[in-house]
Amino acid sequence: MKSFEDLGFYCCDNLPPAVLNDLVTLAERAGIDRLAVSLDVCVHGAFGEAPQVLADIAARGIAFDVLFLEAGDETIVRRYSETRRRHPRDDGGSLHEAIRRERAELAALRAAATHLWDTSHLTQSTLKARIMAAFESHDAPERLAVRVVAFGFKFGLPLDADLVFDVRFFLNPNYVPELKEKTGADAAVADFMEALPETEPFLTHLFGMLDFLVPLYVEEGKSRLTIAIGCTGGRHRSVYVARRLAAHLEALPGISVSCESRELVSA
Repeated sequence: MKSFEDLGFYCCDNLPPAVLNDLVTLAERAGIDRLAVSLDVCVHGAFGEAPQVLADIAARGIAFDVLFLEAGDETIVRRYSETRRRHPRDDGGSLHEAIRRERAELAALRAAATHLWDTSHLTQSTLKARIMAAFESHDAPERLAVRVVAFGFKFGLPLDADLVFDVRFFLNPNYVPELKEKTGADAAVADFMEALPETEPFLTHLFGMLDFLVPLYVEEGKSRLTIAIGCTGGRHRSVYVARRLAAHLEALPGISVSCESRELVSA
């Protein structure tokens, strides 16, 4: 379900089948056209039967896919052993017998599946990649949201940072009287930074590293990436570098880019 959330679906987990019709109606009223639901197929009776509810949705003329995930008996036994969870059809007898009963109960739903995947040999990342490939829409949001954050080390690291770069090796504009009250977003500070002989070589290396890394994050299916650029106070050097980096990354495909200066926002 997290993979579907990353694709821009409105998601609802472990829903009793009887509630699905009402949820679809609410989604229509709200203008939601991409809805992903995992149905609780262990309940019956007043909670509804999944095949009948799906037939009712189809009768309303609403298009949908049914993704049915299964695995071999030995794989299921191993997974229950690893998680120490009780199988919903386990009445104290054999786990293999519980799996057999579950397969029989789900036969009609399996037959209705538009996507039938055996997950016995799939890793979580491989499963996510298959979901991305099968259900990504051309209208879906960018797959990787890159957030570039300028910060000051003396105020602490951003807790959600995935990558941190320290730019305190640059001369500090804070000690230049006419630049002290300015920020890395000001032209005078940019001129100061661009006059330093190490600025462009450093940016060349930084851009090259991220040109290599970001497509790999996209391919892996990562949905968010926070890149933190730090200097002492988070007002001059880090702000300048973060803005340069964000402008560079905007040219890369498959991502959206935002840039913020934490200490300037909180000032």
